[in-house]
Amino acid sequence: MKKCLLVFFLIIMFVPLLSSCWNQKEMTDLAFIMAMGVDKGHGKRFKVSFQIVDPGNVAAGQSGGGQGLPIAVYSSTGDTITEAARNATKMISRRLYYAHTNLVVVSESIAKKELLNILDALDRDPEFRTTTEMVVARNARAEDIVSTLTLLDKLPVNKIKKEIESTETMLGENMSVSVDDFLTGLVSSGKQPILNGYKLTGNKELARTASTLQKTEADAKLEADGMAVFRRGKLIGWIDHEDARGIIWILNKLKSTDINLTWNGKKAAVNMAPIRSKTKISAKINNGKPVINIKIADEGWISEANTKVDLTDPNEIKKIDEKTEKEIKKQIAKTVKAAQKLKSDIFGFGEIVHRKDPKLWKKIRNDWDNQFAKLEVNVKVDSNIRKEGIRTNPFWVDFKK
Repeated sequence: MKKCLLVFFLIIMFVPLLSSCWNQKEMTDLAFIMAMGVDKGHGKRFKVSFQIVDPGNVAAGQSGGGQGLPIAVYSSTGDTITEAARNATKMISRRLYYAHTNLVVVSESIAKKELLNILDALDRDPEFRTTTEMVVARNARAEDIVSTLTLLDKLPVNKIKKEIESTETMLGENMSVSVDDFLTGLVSSGKQPILNGYKLTGNKELARTASTLQKTEADAKLEADGMAVFRRGKLIGWIDHEDARGIIWILNKLKSTDINLTWNGKKAAVNMAPIRSKTKISAKINNGKPVINIKIADEGWISEANTKVDLTDPNEIKKIDEKTEKEIKKQIAKTVKAAQKLKSDIFGFGEIVHRKDPKLWKKIRNDWDNQFAKLEVNVKVDSNIRKEGIRTNPFWVDFKK
């Protein structure tokens, strides 16, 4: 009986301790950082810009009566990211909080020379999530990208993340790349990392003013712009437009896009939109040299037919499939050549060669940049049209001049 009473007494004594929070933080004491921009500093190594959300203005704006801007941007300098962040406390009355950071923007100058010197701080901080999106500010300062106000999305960081997701889903010229994705490519001996590019167009001086939110068309706009190619952690070039789409295709990340085909001598007369695409990459060894084979299986539908074409005729469908296969093959081959010219294996061909023949890889891994530049790459495409939309033949079939 006495033992039971003692246990009960101890439980009662410990209850107050269990109910407390040892690391409690009041929301009013925190500055929620939604995005960070890193530029080359003046006098110091880095200039770091912090996009901080004002929760009151965001919530009030969504209910229709918001006063003030949804974000505030503060900048500070330092020879390290940690020093710059701590120097920012001189001008920010709240503790910087990184758990909600969704975007890191680096300028081209940082991407070319200093990117490796900021990654450890991002990877090491327990508050910072490595699933955060990372982009390169193309022909712009990172500070400009994180300071620009946007129309449809109250928070500029949401606009950028949604835009990348949208173009990945519909156009296929960009793909989501997180800090963790970049680090994975960086430490791999058979693959180089890539990042999305972002540019600021229009009147940059008005990009961060409240007046831009009162217009139907913004004075300055943020736009996704190409893929940044790296080698050993340094930016060495860009791949744009259809060539960038080829990267996404080879990496088996393509969800949808559109292919323009010439028909009856008319350019862009037929448009085929892939709805499913799968890429398989394999390697073989010929006379001691690796050869890469890319096989793409594509299924799509006719999204436009702006010329006379009989879509009920199997022979016509077969011709469209053949034209689509040639167009995709041409784009993939062009993308591979663009990467080979930069001597950057952004596709992970080296990893595939390693798995195929570890002994050969051990011999060529230190010279893989040059090996990749002259690597034989074969492309095979199998395309099939599965549907023609809500109608079969276009009105052009019966069109009379």
